[in-house]
Amino acid sequence: MKMRGPTRMLRRRPKRFLFGLHLSGSIGSALSIFSVYTGICEFSHRRWLVLGCLILGVTWASWPTMAEPSIPSDRHAVQLSYAPVVGKVAPAVVNIYTRRRVSTSSRSLFSDPFFERFFEGMPFGVPRERIESSLGSGVVIGSEGLIITNQHVIAGSDEIIVVLSDRREFEAKIVGSDDKIDLAVLLIDPDGEPLPFLEFGDSDGLEVGDIVLAIGNPFGVGQTVTSGIVSALGRSAVGLSDWRSFIQTDAAINPGNSGGALVNLSSELIGVNTAIFSRSGGSIGIGFAIPANLVRVIVDSLVAGGKAVRPWSGILGQSVDYEIGRALGLPTPRGMIIKAMHALSPAWEAGLKIGDVILSIDGHDIDNPQGLRYRMVTSALGVNIPIIFFREGKISETTMQVVMPPEDPPRDVMVLEGSNPLSGATVGNLSPGFAQELGLEWTRIGVVVLRVESGYAARLGLRVGDIVLELAGEKITSTKQLLKILNQEPVEWEIKIDRGGKLMSVVVRL
Repeated sequence: MKMRGPTRMLRRRPKRFLFGLHLSGSIGSALSIFSVYTGICEFSHRRWLVLGCLILGVTWASWPTMAEPSIPSDRHAVQLSYAPVVGKVAPAVVNIYTRRRVSTSSRSLFSDPFFERFFEGMPFGVPRERIESSLGSGVVIGSEGLIITNQHVIAGSDEIIVVLSDRREFEAKIVGSDDKIDLAVLLIDPDGEPLPFLEFGDSDGLEVGDIVLAIGNPFGVGQTVTSGIVSALGRSAVGLSDWRSFIQTDAAINPGNSGGALVNLSSELIGVNTAIFSRSGGSIGIGFAIPANLVRVIVDSLVAGGKAVRPWSGILGQSVDYEIGRALGLPTPRGMIIKAMHALSPAWEAGLKIGDVILSIDGHDIDNPQGLRYRMVTSALGVNIPIIFFREGKISETTMQVVMPPEDPPRDVMVLEGSNPLSGATVGNLSPGFAQELGLEWTRIGVVVLRVESGYAARLGLRVGDIVLELAGEKITSTKQLLKILNQEPVEWEIKIDRGGKLMSVVVRL
């Protein structure tokens, strides 16, 4: 019988045939060849069936070496872990315990409101003193013992104890604090031994979805690490401060985490945990942290002079919504439109006008007044920053210098005395710089009440922060003018006061 096809090829070139079959490397190829040989064997000798089975076995034996998955060689290859990051960061996160003494009076029978009318002013209560304790977290940012935390953690405390991760305890002193940013800088003396500390990261480089870790001392249980992602950036409308632009994260933050570290996977400090949104007091996945870029600026100014530095723009504005954007001819509603501007402001010097829409500052998009303030605060004094704005259908660019708000007019603080309705009050002239220090808008002008002691002012009900607008029919612009009018001693005094934006008027006869 004359052989043809593959059988003939196998007899003439057996080595080349077997080598090609071995290189096929797949079960499909092997099965196909096996089928060919099975068909051939129906018409040939039984030895060809044996030969085909041997070839299939060789091919099948070589297949598992290519299909087997590689086995991980160590623990790090088996699982993803944040342990290396935590190992670098955790030693620089500290626990903070504060104590303050509070005096109280024990109540007696004569403390009842009914008897107080008859024994007014008589000391029947026995004063007692008790100790209140609170806890929080902090971050070491300098090897010499410089620590940052939230201002509300140490507010009103008589004693501050810092506990390091190795359980050593130190008494801390306050270098400076800023209640508007809710930051405080502490200093401990580690006896000359350098401490592990965290480097500041660039919080402007964060993106929504980035993985972050929160480290602190929640509920006083000890140092705890939680993980999450950046949920949002630039959060300002959370009922806190206009000066801040918070990082929102879903990493679990609870009471006691305040002042702790929010870090990225490069072991850098990118935020200081400060608040949570919660109805129950526990974490529901909405936490806020002060961005590291703002923290660094505030810390530098507190360490240098014990006082936070806040540059200003001299601009009041509002977000551009759909209606405003359409009226102005903007392709999409974005930016912040200027509603008012101070004549001494750097924005005025830069050539900006009321009605301009600020789109970006120093390469960062601006969408609301809080974002503008944040960018000004985080800019260095004296530098010129680029501003892109929209005016009359065109996009233009200018530069604005970063400066401090001026004290013009000078504050000229004085105590009012004599027989007048403002006697006993301490007043001063409002200016952009003084208004910022007092937490007021730079648009407020006039004479502001700084203190109220005993006298006619206390009986009249004046409060700290009241602005005297008019007196005896004259608009008040300075303390000297106010004093001049008070020395005239008219029979009747009509006083108009601005209290928190509400106009109050009262007539006093002495």
